[in-house]
Amino acid sequence: MLDGWHGDNMISAEASHILVASKGEASTIRNHIINAKKQLKEFEKRARRHSTCPSARRGGDLGTFGRGQMAAGFEIAIKKMDVGTVSEPVKTRYGYHLIWLHSRID
Repeated sequence: MLDGWHGDNMISAEASHILVASKGEASTIRNHIINAKKQLKEFEKRARRHSTCPSARRGGDLGTFGRGQMAAGFEIAIKKMDVGTVSEPVKTRYGYHLIWLHSRID
């Protein structure tokens, strides 16, 4: 089965996200995050304030998930990210995501 992990040995990942309607809004929020001294704290604050996902109440925390549990574009971005960083805006059918990768188990 072809999925977002493209057949690699990825087992699971832990991430948070901010979901917004437009790429422009996502880019603006990302700029605030990357220019902050405490980027993760800023990410969580922005998630509570701007994200349209129910995870906003938890600072965007999605917990741990495995292959096939997230939209393909989201999973592809996770595979390419470094732990402890925020993604560029990622488009899925739900909108535009900014993703913070907490951990990944290969």
